[in-house]
Amino acid sequence: MKSIRLLAFACAASAHVPYSQYVLTPKSRTLRPASVYSINGTVQDAQSLVGGNANAVFVGQSAVTYDFGKNVGGLVSFNVSEVTTSGAYIGISFTESSIWINPEGCDATADAGIDAALWWQVSSGSSYTAQKQFQRGGFRYLNVYHNTTGNVTLSDLTVYYTAIPHYSEEQLAQGIQTGYFHCEDEQINRIWYAGAYTNELCTIDPTTGNSLIYLGVVNSSSVVTTPLPWYSNTTISNGSAVLVDGAKRDRLVWPGDILISQPGIFVSSYDMEMLRDSLDSLLVLQNASGALPYAGRPFGNETYLRQNWNTFKSALNFSLSFIDDSGMANVTTPADWLRFGMGGHNIEANAILYFVLNLGTNLANLLGDASMFVQSWPALAEGIKSAANNQLWDPKLNLYRDNDTQPLTDLHPQDGNAWAIISNLTLNSERARNISEALQARWGPYGAPAPEAGETVSPFVSGFELQAHYRAGRPAAAVNLTKLMWGFMLDDPRMTNSTFIEGYSTNGDLHYAPYANDPRISHAHGWATGPTSTLTFYGAGLQVTSAAGKTWLIEPQLGGLSNIEAGFQTNLGSFSTQTTALQGGGLNVTFSTPRNTSGTLRLTYSGTLASLTVTNLEAGSSMTSQKMAKRQMQSDEAGTKVVTLSDLPGGNYTVVLRTVD
Repeated sequence: MKSIRLLAFACAASAHVPYSQYVLTPKSRTLRPASVYSINGTVQDAQSLVGGNANAVFVGQSAVTYDFGKNVGGLVSFNVSEVTTSGAYIGISFTESSIWINPEGCDATADAGIDAALWWQVSSGSSYTAQKQFQRGGFRYLNVYHNTTGNVTLSDLTVYYTAIPHYSEEQLAQGIQTGYFHCEDEQINRIWYAGAYTNELCTIDPTTGNSLIYLGVVNSSSVVTTPLPWYSNTTISNGSAVLVDGAKRDRLVWPGDILISQPGIFVSSYDMEMLRDSLDSLLVLQNASGALPYAGRPFGNETYLRQNWNTFKSALNFSLSFIDDSGMANVTTPADWLRFGMGGHNIEANAILYFVLNLGTNLANLLGDASMFVQSWPALAEGIKSAANNQLWDPKLNLYRDNDTQPLTDLHPQDGNAWAIISNLTLNSERARNISEALQARWGPYGAPAPEAGETVSPFVSGFELQAHYRAGRPAAAVNLTKLMWGFMLDDPRMTNSTFIEGYSTNGDLHYAPYANDPRISHAHGWATGPTSTLTFYGAGLQVTSAAGKTWLIEPQLGGLSNIEAGFQTNLGSFSTQTTALQGGGLNVTFSTPRNTSGTLRLTYSGTLASLTVTNLEAGSSMTSQKMAKRQMQSDEAGTKVVTLSDLPGGNYTVVLRTVD
């Protein structure tokens, strides 16, 4: 397997992925502070520990907070050259947000209190490194304390970067990215790459998982008066790396998170072996009833699908057992993504079940499974769709209700309405656009609310809302939400300015309603990275539609931007596209897909088509709109004008579509 990864890396390195100036991945595992953030007491030459190996002298009780300039993670080391008194101690603590810098310890991983600093009794001429279990997965700020009399001279303060542990120093130096994105909006570019980096921080050594060591012991009502010891040393999967929910916390594999973070990794680094190991750690937990505690979705590995097909069918059979006479599943357990009130004929759960039934039908066709059980899925899916639209649709608000429990709820959730569009549960495209408009109308100054979780902005659920706006044909709404919400998360001074937070309040406070303990909020959470894949798949319109891109779709949606380009690699080769809005109306699209693949080009436009030319650069042939008009020019049910070209062989193309008002 190592040889396969090295081969993939060699191919990636030879591709010269552009826009490396936006990449946040360190070029070396040895990191040093970028600046001094603050000093308490007397510290001589504190600046000397920034980017160098000179000495800083801590005089008496004193402390320095160092800023690494971005969220990082790893094991801290330092040298002590001189100690003037016996019994001297040096302490180290970590925080992701500057608002939790604390003279007593770190930010938090438990439901109450804060995490303790790491302490060493130091002596002259000695070196110190934190034990493996004390690697801090996410922090931007590192605090160095001296809490005794006398002086301690400290040098060579470093952090050994432990994220993405399966890549070598050489690979980091050359760059691990296989995908890229760029448009004329610099904030959106930075958002895309911050999402990719967030997912990298959430890729950890499987033997350093699970930070929830106080689960069931410390809760939100606990009174914690002293900082809590912490560590992460649980083996949570096989392999050399695993994708977890958060860099600092929980350091566990959660499937909802993977549904967002996994596609982000697909388009940025194509680290599929790691993703397979992550999914395997979930699939092995299936119980005899067929229930899976959680599971994700892989990309492009038919062998892997065949190996786990019976597991998939057993899990789906378990879910289908909850469908009652209403035609919908009746949810009997409250666990979800920390939203409130999950249960009953819930729109989110049923929209997702509808999606999975249709996905399962397509996978069964791929595998040639025509069993009676599989043949029942389409009818069950249609039953869910009919019942949900009859029983849960609220025509006054153009949104689905959360459930049909009497008296009827006033809750119209973000999650279920976004998933209704994604899964195509809506009756028609007009209803999808109405939902998109209704969701946008609820936005506040800091993003899209998730009322099903109180006064919460959920980057996780809003990642699905982004997809919903694109799928509803309203790409400008998706672009605007990306800038409004992820721009706030990226640029607010309380954030890490490099990774994305787990959740926050609708008023902009760094408070997440499901938690009582604000310092425990994760500031590097993979479920918050929705724009990275969404901008590639929908903005640039570069999508794979079968395993590894054997078939593909090019369908750019600029959403008010004037230029978007993106690319990624799979084991079949490189995929790329660039779309530019033409002055006077129309689009110029260039794209490249591997040989021995085929796909579809779909372009949406307004106005009157003046001309359309498609040039296959390798074949040296062109097609004009006159030749294609009868077969490929159409309007959808809402009157949107679309041109579709199908069965295009893989290759290099230039397409020019010109319109007039």
